[in-house]
Amino acid sequence: MGCETRAGLTYAVLTVVLFAWSPVLVRLAAPLSPLAISFGRLAVAGGTLFLLGLARGSNLRVSGRESLTFALYGLVLALHFLLYIASLQLTSIAHSLSLVYTAPIFTTAFSVWYLKEPISPRSYWGIALAVVGVSVLAGWEPAISARTLLGDLLALGSAICFGGYSVIGRRVRDRYELAKYAFYVYSSGALWLLPLALLVPGEPAGVQPLLAVVALGMFPLAIGHTLYNASLRRMHAARVNLIATQEVTGGILLGYLVLAESPTPQSLLGALLTMAGVAFVLCTTSSESSLQPIGPRR
Repeated sequence: MGCETRAGLTYAVLTVVLFAWSPVLVRLAAPLSPLAISFGRLAVAGGTLFLLGLARGSNLRVSGRESLTFALYGLVLALHFLLYIASLQLTSIAHSLSLVYTAPIFTTAFSVWYLKEPISPRSYWGIALAVVGVSVLAGWEPAISARTLLGDLLALGSAICFGGYSVIGRRVRDRYELAKYAFYVYSSGALWLLPLALLVPGEPAGVQPLLAVVALGMFPLAIGHTLYNASLRRMHAARVNLIATQEVTGGILLGYLVLAESPTPQSLLGALLTMAGVAFVLCTTSSESSLQPIGPRR
């Protein structure tokens, strides 16, 4: 394993640690609406990366064409959050989580098709095992209605957007400095959600919910997603995305430690299956050199 791959793996593991705090912080952000929480966390993350860029003396200027490009990237990220939030209004958490974390399937497909980055054929078995594990962990429920089906479709759309966001982050790894890329993507995502956040009234919130939103923007997003993108620059997008699914496992552990929510035997079984799938992919995927794009990197 090369130095770049080791660094990418380290960043991915740190990403999971930070991502795992999201469900706990979202719970603490109540009674703010999901839309307000999503906008707030993106705005805080964008502001954090802006201040970091200024402190480092980064050139944050972009051309008009680049602004449109970043607007598109930000829209993909905003849709990922928004579709997930909307799915929770229509379907169960179990259905939504199970479908959102099918994202490795789409990331793999986009990587092979768009980036021309192959992945070991045996790794597909690990991806399938991890997705099954997430479904078991989330607690798939068989009840289906028209409302549930619509929510499921929205969750599936969120998974597709997360896969697209992952591939975009790897695609532009040589084009933009990481802090600059992250600043414009997070800020663009916040701008897309701003009109909806203004139109949809929310309940008054105290100090704790506001602090929770700030923490969501600072840690899982500003630091966590930036580390995620740093990992994407060093490893195959499918591998990074698959490791990120362990957010669910970490969330269960933190829910138990912070919120005293005991995991069920089904949750533990699902966690073991997903970790086994991740380990299988990491062990069977060919060396990083063989995963470089077939075409030129621009």
